[in-house]
Amino acid sequence: MDVERREPFHAGELAVQQRYGVQAHVASYSHFIRPFMPDQHREFYSNLPFVVAAVRDADGQPWATVLSGVDGFLRSPDSTTLSFETLPEPSDPARGGVVDGADIGLIGIEFHTRRRNRVNGVVHVRTNGESADGGFDLKVQQAYGNCPQHIHQRKWRRQDPAAAGGMVATEVQSDLTPAQMEWVNAADTFFTATGFRGDGESETFGMDASHRGGDPGFVRAVGPSTIEWGDFAGNKHFNTIGNLQLDARAGLVFIDFVRGSLLQVTGRATIEWGRPATERFPGADRVVRVEIERVVVRHRVLPIVWDVDARGRELTVVTVRDECDGIKSFALKHTDGTPLLQFEPGQYLPITIASPGRQPESVERTYSLSGPPGADTYRITVKRESHGVASQALHDLIRSGSTLHATQPRGEFVAPQSERSIIMCAGGVGITPFASMVHSLAGGRRRVVLVHGVRDGAHHPLRDELARVAADSPNVELFTRYSQPRRDDIDGTLHHTHSQQGRIDAALLTELAAGDDADYLVCGPASFMADLVKGLESLGVPPSRIHMESFG
Repeated sequence: MDVERREPFHAGELAVQQRYGVQAHVASYSHFIRPFMPDQHREFYSNLPFVVAAVRDADGQPWATVLSGVDGFLRSPDSTTLSFETLPEPSDPARGGVVDGADIGLIGIEFHTRRRNRVNGVVHVRTNGESADGGFDLKVQQAYGNCPQHIHQRKWRRQDPAAAGGMVATEVQSDLTPAQMEWVNAADTFFTATGFRGDGESETFGMDASHRGGDPGFVRAVGPSTIEWGDFAGNKHFNTIGNLQLDARAGLVFIDFVRGSLLQVTGRATIEWGRPATERFPGADRVVRVEIERVVVRHRVLPIVWDVDARGRELTVVTVRDECDGIKSFALKHTDGTPLLQFEPGQYLPITIASPGRQPESVERTYSLSGPPGADTYRITVKRESHGVASQALHDLIRSGSTLHATQPRGEFVAPQSERSIIMCAGGVGITPFASMVHSLAGGRRRVVLVHGVRDGAHHPLRDELARVAADSPNVELFTRYSQPRRDDIDGTLHHTHSQQGRIDAALLTELAAGDDADYLVCGPASFMADLVKGLESLGVPPSRIHMESFG
């Protein structure tokens, strides 16, 4: 789809980005914020059993709520529309905010896969005669994906209708009861509703629904009328924090995952930047404090509940191998000796890593499986990041014989099923999902071209392994671009016949496709992917032939 690119952030978001020195970095990949939903997002939303919405009531107060229904309650008839077959329940304080022309923010989240996407837009209420029982449409203004950080894994299931509907009760009050304070203090997940609308019209104005997650204690009811939480590093967009810079009103919703109940609050927020406030929440970048003005509790209102699946099966580390400077591979097997579940090349493994003596003491992350499918071990290949809690724990604490926990492999970044040539382009450690794909496709009929951009040979993970695969497989071609090569990186002594100095761009990828009707897969840092995707689209590659997975 050919669309005009505009500044996707308003003044509040830009001010916070500038405060943290990330405005230029974020601008380099803001191309991914679009006024339409890609097909993957449309399918994602249509398969969800619930979404979280952010709206304002008639008094302008923001409310976060959960919208759910029977299968098919949400669908996407086109790339700029999400259609809901229901409206919020009459007891929902957000009901009054779903009116024609109202701003609405939405976050779709799959706890069991840790996928989430966001969309913001405007409400269009559909009517049946004189009533609005026909549901409503969301007309998209901004749509984009989010990373899986801080998402706790849970599996949903339909709740017994008698349990869901037979005990519905609503409480409305001005502050929290002791039981509700305990609910907040035990939470590892909640959602926010914030927004800003300035003068005139801009797609940057509107409502945002956002997810917050952490270990219990990361959000606290410090009194009947106050909730505060430590705000941790995220995607650097600062949608929520930027909104609060310009409009301090905020809504929160806490889900009772066992019973399907909701605790909704609205109030006014203040932000405490840095120390000493963040000392109350180790690892946080800032603290947000909400003074509560109204509380609504709706018991057993959701038709679904969740089973916690945070830790999964125990795995034992079989070997740890240094791949290059700052990158290690970890081979894993089930501690009890049972066979591993099979995975599709390109999928990732959700793991929980214990880091005793550090804050936090356990972290959840997802790492692409880099080894051959069908092997008797899983393999993840991890770069040690200077500010990465999980990667540092893996590099510093995990040895052969260590254990960690993982749920089953997941993810949709896999090789498209076709006979077309496949052009894979990796930046740095973004090579990991492609390593598994190359092992799987080697020796087949499909032409496979792997292009890898790295600093130099000392920072080139899985180099020799993939070179050996290519040497034995006529259908696999390897190309490397070194940004700061050493002498041996270019003269061929490192087994690469297609190694050159320079950087990767879209023109190179289409040139390597050699006129073939190819699929393009891109994986690496967000700015690296944004430049390549924008370039490929400008060269006429259909968006349906471009597939992405972000790292870093």
